[in-house]
Amino acid sequence: MKMTNAIRFHDYGGPEVMKLEQIPLPVPQADEILVRVHAMGVNPVDWKVREGLARKRLNIALPAIPGGDISGVIEQVGATATGVSVGQPVFAMVGLLGAYSEHVAIKPGITAPKPANLDHVQAASVPLAALTAWKGLFELGGLERGQRVLIHAAAGGVGCGEAAATGAGAVAGTGPDAASKISASLAFSSLAFAVIDRTLRL
Repeated sequence: MKMTNAIRFHDYGGPEVMKLEQIPLPVPQADEILVRVHAMGVNPVDWKVREGLARKRLNIALPAIPGGDISGVIEQVGATATGVSVGQPVFAMVGLLGAYSEHVAIKPGITAPKPANLDHVQAASVPLAALTAWKGLFELGGLERGQRVLIHAAAGGVGCGEAAATGAGAVAGTGPDAASKISASLAFSSLAFAVIDRTLRL
């Protein structure tokens, strides 16, 4: 049996419960692909799931592989999987579990081609934050071109980039240490934006 490496937790708890272990290499179904993971993202939800804070909402079978965001290269393509090819770099959110592994078997529809200007580490940091921003700004918020949006806690992964990408002006609220970084990251855009230092002054 072919094996691969994965980080798993057998009990809920802190970082110490995570163990690097060998597991059977995932075998993709006909409509799936096998991705060799080059990098995985780390998000706040990962430790919340690992510590058991989501037990009332999620029925997790232990041992479990944490993590949701990956970037890697396709190694196998199932017989009925379409739109992708072996050797193609992709990135994806695989769910709330399963990313901390050297290989994942997933549906091609949840992947996207990795942008050429991002390395795998950078690409793996994108999926959850970008999907959260997209849903909040556009699907739920109805943001449209020409509108302005206030982004609270803009130093995080969610918000300003998505707003700029659609032609909406972004007003970013952040602390002093991050204000210059936010300004620099938005400087590529010809859109109007402002960065507010929201430090509490007593």
